[in-house]
Amino acid sequence: MRWEKLGWIFCADRHFDWMYSHAMIPIAEKSDGDLYRIYFSSRDKFNRGHGAYLEIDMRNPTEVIRVHDKPVLEPGALGCFDDSGALPNSIVMVDGQKLLFYTGINLGVTVKIRNSIGLAEWNELTHRFERCFEGPVIDRTRDFPHFVATPEVIYEDARFRAWFTSCVFWEPHSDGPRHYYRLEYAESKDGITWERNGTVAVDFQDEFEYALGVPRVIRDGDVYKMWFCSRATADCPTYRIRYAISNDGVKWVRHDDDIGIDVSPSGWDSQMICYPFVFDHRGIRYMLYNGNDYGKTGFGIAMLTSA
Repeated sequence: MRWEKLGWIFCADRHFDWMYSHAMIPIAEKSDGDLYRIYFSSRDKFNRGHGAYLEIDMRNPTEVIRVHDKPVLEPGALGCFDDSGALPNSIVMVDGQKLLFYTGINLGVTVKIRNSIGLAEWNELTHRFERCFEGPVIDRTRDFPHFVATPEVIYEDARFRAWFTSCVFWEPHSDGPRHYYRLEYAESKDGITWERNGTVAVDFQDEFEYALGVPRVIRDGDVYKMWFCSRATADCPTYRIRYAISNDGVKWVRHDDDIGIDVSPSGWDSQMICYPFVFDHRGIRYMLYNGNDYGKTGFGIAMLTSA
């Protein structure tokens, strides 16, 4: 593959009190013709994640047409699993319902985070995603004692299929505890109750890799393709975008050398590229992605020029 970077699109820069910084984990949703709504997560003055969106025209995708001035998803009630942030991750259309699977952020004490996965539904009257439950739909359990996050969900053959970050352990380090998380796979009949048996979708490639997140899955014919990001302790301490393929969506083979996109020599994405979202428009494949500092510099767009 080869991706041509088309340019930077947006970063929150004190637009509103609730959209004070960052523009993380972009998600593209077609509105009409060439118009797209791009959902993302911004941070408020207290560093809490909120759901937001803006609009672009794919004929000139680096120009923002409009930034919606109200959050479409806010942090949950005090003490709930998402009281420190609610980050949109995956939108799924099922029987006319627009469902959102999102990451709920909890801050920890002995470790920095303890995240879970929540479910919300779009309400056209309120123009926001309304929580289906005050609690998470995927969380740590007696068999899986650490956090989960960043789900990618598709509805296929009358079942929900999810790929998501799954933390397997924390390890003490001189700069604080370090989380080790890989990508897990699970299924559900209703999107609420999930059958988790510990199926590993994508594992660590070596002893240096320790963080895999934000998987994005597309089915091309009989082949499933996944883009995600990871970081390691040796040659790549900051996130890079990775690639894997599968015949069934369960067992994946990595092809990281074929990804065809990397950091730029300078600028907003010169230190890190992460949190991809891949979509097709008018026969062309595009990728939204974040740059430096986990989305603090915002997100941009690239176009696939060869496969």
